[in-house]
Amino acid sequence: MSKEELLLNEEIDFSEVRCIGDDGEIFGVISSSEAQKIANSRGLDLVLISPNATPPVCKVMDYGKYRYQAEKKLKEAKKKQKQIDIKEIKLSTQIAQNDINYKVKHAREFIEEGKHVKFKVVLKGRENSDPKVGLVVLDRVNAMMEDIATPEKEPKTEGRYVSWLFVPKKK
Repeated sequence: MSKEELLLNEEIDFSEVRCIGDDGEIFGVISSSEAQKIANSRGLDLVLISPNATPPVCKVMDYGKYRYQAEKKLKEAKKKQKQIDIKEIKLSTQIAQNDINYKVKHAREFIEEGKHVKFKVVLKGRENSDPKVGLVVLDRVNAMMEDIATPEKEPKTEGRYVSWLFVPKKK
């Protein structure tokens, strides 16, 4: 249930609810107006936690503090996420070996920085009907990259491109 869907205080209108205190104290099954009085007497909010239970479950708590804690957890989770950079290197089927060496040299530098590298072979004209020529180029690249990177899955043909993603090897 998202924060926007939580019902608060006077919005809760059930004949009876199971009421729980912020510190785990159980008030039992009481009317929602009685639960609201308990919350008001303590200077706290009445929050509907589980509307689908029978009877619905409400908690007496400081809603502002609850929201603050939830947002704080979300920010912490975002900090721990790692952003993955994918560098794309385009090749053609007619590429010379020294050009492949040059492009692989750059790819190796990206891999050493911890980035992912995607090699794309562009198919032109009649090459579209037979993507195997693109796979031949990617196999040559794979042979040069296998000591530093691992290919992810198999080479993929997408329209005019044959692509293959390489990720840094685990240490």
